Amino acid sequence: MRFPTWSLIALVLCTSALSQQPDSSKTENPRAKEKKSKLEPTASQPEAPPAKPAAAPEQKPEAGKESPGDKEERYDVDEVAPVVTHHQVTLGGKTLRYTATVGRLPIKRGDGKIEAEMFFVAYTLDGQEAAKRPLTFCFNGGPGSASVWLHMGAVGPRQVVLQPSGFMPAPPYRIIDNPNTLLDKSDLVFVDAIATGFSRAASADMTKKFLGVKGDVEAFGEFIRLYQTRYERWPSPLFILGESYGTTRAAGIANYLADHGIAFNGITLLSTAMDFGTLEWSKNNDVPYVLLVPSFTMIAAYHKRLAPDLMQDLDKTRQEVERWASTDYAQALAKGDALESDERQKVIDAYARYTGLDKKLIDNADLRIDVEQFTRNLLLDKKLRAGRLDGRFTGIDPEGLLDTRDYDPTASAIVPPYTAVFNNYVRNELGYKVDMPYKVFAWDEPGFQKWDWGEAIKGFPNTAPGLRAALAKNPYLKVLVMEGYYDLATPYAAANYSINHLNLGPDYRKNISYATYEAGHMVYVDQASHAKMTKDLGEFMGKCLER
Repeated sequence: MRFPTWSLIALVLCTSALSQQPDSSKTENPRAKEKKSKLEPTASQPEAPPAKPAAAPEQKPEAGKESPGDKEERYDVDEVAPVVTHHQVTLGGKTLRYTATVGRLPIKRGDGKIEAEMFFVAYTLDGQEAAKRPLTFCFNGGPGSASVWLHMGAVGPRQVVLQPSGFMPAPPYRIIDNPNTLLDKSDLVFVDAIATGFSRAASADMTKKFLGVKGDVEAFGEFIRLYQTRYERWPSPLFILGESYGTTRAAGIANYLADHGIAFNGITLLSTAMDFGTLEWSKNNDVPYVLLVPSFTMIAAYHKRLAPDLMQDLDKTRQEVERWASTDYAQALAKGDALESDERQKVIDAYARYTGLDKKLIDNADLRIDVEQFTRNLLLDKKLRAGRLDGRFTGIDPEGLLDTRDYDPTASAIVPPYTAVFNNYVRNELGYKVDMPYKVFAWDEPGFQKWDWGEAIKGFPNTAPGLRAALAKNPYLKVLVMEGYYDLATPYAAANYSINHLNLGPDYRKNISYATYEAGHMVYVDQASHAKMTKDLGEFMGKCLER
């Protein structure tokens, strides 16, 4: 199955840069005197008051590369205190002073041995009562993606500078204060999945435990529990912001932690991927083909590939296409070979009209166009490939026209800026001095390609039942579904389908709301959508905290 390989939730916006150097400070963390980790090296706690935090001690061998006979010792991991620095940002004319805490929390087995350490960056607003201050756990997905995208593109206090529409700027890349940070509304904790970022398991064999739906959910659940405990945040209102596979994880976490006594006030699902039966087309699954068409229409309209009458009122056109796809088109696919020739031609004509694709292509594809066929052919006359994560992006195929498989111009445009900026930011502004690489993606990790999809043995992976269970167990839980019209990785109609099939009554459905954007998978890469996203998140959190 072709499971989505991304979960980038990041991008940027921007204007003038205010490059601010942090002031080092003594750690407020009570574990300041703990020993150095025997996993890959982390930063040491700075003495007060040096201008910059001290570099980490001599590097130990990487996790998963133990010498013969060293395996058991690799589980004997000591912790190291986090690095704490202080900063300020100006938001709407108001100065916000905040504390950044960077480090790793241990994931332990029953006997207390550390199996892994999860890297996090936390931002807490100074001068606030922690017990009343909302706390949001943020993560991207992939699976196999670090959370740099949400961190440096969406809601963190600092952000990467892209072009206003989210397109790639010329290097070298810059960082500025984020005018759309969520820090004025909530403290923020950005967490990297094990095998991504600086998060590592104690051994290569142990890594496999976390490369799957169940292991991943349990690791994040334990991280959240331990963070609440160590930083005394049990009384705080709790929120989750997950993107793409991060929404798969969020649904699972909500149910898992509900059974462990931890309830959330609100969960935001950005670019939803819970029910993979809505996303993965196959010979016996026509549902994704139906749900893709409205997004094809919006992308075709962006590139001016639709007839003038359809371009006049895109909201009206979108609604018209949604109705057609769920009725005439879905019924035609259901008939299979029994579809009459005149009916078939009507479908081909309508499909071509709504997507800008060639009728012969649609006919040869048996009326079923997948994402790769669409992105390859929409702008074929210009020898351009449209983006998968964001259909507004275009580019030429690196290996030649129609020769590059799975190429996405979106990724090529955003990965370099985020990678370069974050590596400099975490080491210099936040003072986390390490030699180990920050793994934006874990796709080269041994065993990653054999991700354990758990319940997928019964069909397609689906954590939507977990979200339903969480809503049933906590009638106060509210959910915000954020979706971009130009997203082909997690089409907005697929998200709506998943939510509409939770089998919830009206008393529970009223706790679910939606926000849509003229953007792609990472809605925040578009400047206007980024501002709207922050406004929507603020309003959503306000509703969640109403009593």
